[in-house]
Amino acid sequence: MSRTSFLAESTALLERTPRVLRELLAGLPDGWLGEPDTAGGWTARDVIGHLISAELDDWIPRAEIILSDGTSRPFEPFDRFAHVERDRDATLDELIERFGTLRGEKLTRLNALVQDDADLDRRGRHPDLGEVTLRQLLATWTVHDLDHIAQVHASL
Repeated sequence: MSRTSFLAESTALLERTPRVLRELLAGLPDGWLGEPDTAGGWTARDVIGHLISAELDDWIPRAEIILSDGTSRPFEPFDRFAHVERDRDATLDELIERFGTLRGEKLTRLNALVQDDADLDRRGRHPDLGEVTLRQLLATWTVHDLDHIAQVHASL
């Protein structure tokens, strides 16, 4: 079975996100980190917490559903704000480290799950969007990372 270049290209970006955020944020004084990018937006800390939630409850769990159940089992809704209570007592540096560890684990799992291009064309059922392919899920994951990296930059 052939390994897909789409998977390799997606993984190349996804594996860099923790390093980018660590270099950008680790050890910065609190004065740099307390403001959201826009009124009512998220701080850098909120973004990292949200990315942790996505690692735990979104990308790989949904990929597993696509590959095991297809469209017969819809994805669980994703709580975009689960991080608020869960991460209340964690430092930003702890959150960055946790995100990096989780991302490494999830990319290892992704590479074990996807065997070839045919897997990327398999479908699942998103609770709001309807049918989506694993390829679309991975594309969304990469764009999600880029969007939140830009959001963190804007908050500094």
